[in-house]
Amino acid sequence: MHAAHFAGDLFSQGPRTLIDDAEGGCWYHPDFIDHARASAWFEQLRDSVDWRHQQRPMYDRIVDVPRLTSGYALDGTDVLPDALAAAHAAVRERTGVPFTHVGLNFYRDGNDSVAPHNDKLATLIPGHPIVLLSLGDPRRMEIRAKQPPHNVVRIDLEPGSLLSMSHAMQSAYDHGIPKTKHAVGPRISLAFRVRPPKDNA
Repeated sequence: MHAAHFAGDLFSQGPRTLIDDAEGGCWYHPDFIDHARASAWFEQLRDSVDWRHQQRPMYDRIVDVPRLTSGYALDGTDVLPDALAAAHAAVRERTGVPFTHVGLNFYRDGNDSVAPHNDKLATLIPGHPIVLLSLGDPRRMEIRAKQPPHNVVRIDLEPGSLLSMSHAMQSAYDHGIPKTKHAVGPRISLAFRVRPPKDNA
């Protein structure tokens, strides 16, 4: 059974486990990257990445995806912006995980979001976590258990912070970034994954 540790005010605390499971669960490391370097990486990625404005069908209409997106292979086939290469090296050193792909999300303001979801297991290699590096303004993530009583962990992802979610968590929890009416600035999330070769693009 998964044991959830509930988050109140999670600013200015050290690395900690939020959810336990047999594969490492969910852990959070604030200040993984110092604020000056995180700010510099944010500015470079904001200005250098080829951000895509996607649309997708929803019921009987086409809607805008409420954020900008991009992605890179990490096997040497894509040329990475310097900030992204440095971020990958830092995350790889911290986790020891052989990441093959990084997905980028650009949340421009509080109207941008990602609905509660879990990563599709077919696009991930079992046993490896999904690791998120946050740059820019803090945004709240909600992690909700799929089974009753649907416990929720809420955490404000700080600039320079690292959040790891196990492969097993994708079967047991949904995660998302809700819209907010609070004044928030832009945020970039780097999501590092290990994908099978056919998904490594």
